[in-house]
Amino acid sequence: MSTLPFSATTPTSVSRVGLTARDAEALATYYRTVVGLQELSRDGSVITLGSPNRALLDIQSDKNALPDDPRAAGLFHTAFLLPSRADLGRWIQHAIDNKIQIGGASDHRVSEALYLTDPEGNGIEIYADRPADTWTWSGGEVGMSTERLDIASVLADVPEGDAGWQGVPENGVVGHVHLRVGNPVDAEDFWKREFGFDAVAHYGSAAVFLSSGGYHHHIGANTWQSAGAGRRKSGLTGLSWVEMRSSEISAETVKEDPWGTVIRTVPGLPG
Repeated sequence: MSTLPFSATTPTSVSRVGLTARDAEALATYYRTVVGLQELSRDGSVITLGSPNRALLDIQSDKNALPDDPRAAGLFHTAFLLPSRADLGRWIQHAIDNKIQIGGASDHRVSEALYLTDPEGNGIEIYADRPADTWTWSGGEVGMSTERLDIASVLADVPEGDAGWQGVPENGVVGHVHLRVGNPVDAEDFWKREFGFDAVAHYGSAAVFLSSGGYHHHIGANTWQSAGAGRRKSGLTGLSWVEMRSSEISAETVKEDPWGTVIRTVPGLPG
């Protein structure tokens, strides 16, 4: 059994993400065949997918939804965290073998990641963390950057004769969610005030990264496309809600960030 990633062991972490889709069946097929999630259940118009025994993504069907506006507040990407570097190597080989279109591949010092976009325009990150004891901290902020990913090095971590990619493994989680916001200062204030998060990195004035328990980030918030955005309109495809898990509450809560993004939190111990 794989080890539970650090991201999911903190007092508060990301549990799952809800998306609204015009074609929920096609989108679910994409997350199964490309990302490697399993279909876990169906409840009316909602398809739930995840790693074995762990729900990570709900897709709500709404054929009348209007296309998401990438310049508005909403989802930048959902980041699926694999338990090991070898798992990431297996996924990369799967992407090569199946000619999956990749939007980027980066070494962030704390993690190694690949980026893609689903058929309805939702951003996706698939990544593995470097060991936390190799991260560098200074003045309460973690050292992160964006460098070229050494694909060959990651592939070399897959053992010879390995069975290859079999889908997101047990203990695969949503490691973080990156949001489009209108103002990172307001986002930082919201997550500090409402969740007790720490701001652990800033990319100039355009992005902030926040976390619980010393992780490199559970939430990212940027204005790279959405500077000055107001409240998110209803009836759009894309992000419906983000669900957090917290060991510090006893009952479910539902809050909205300054742009109307729904953040619900369920009680639960780490893991």
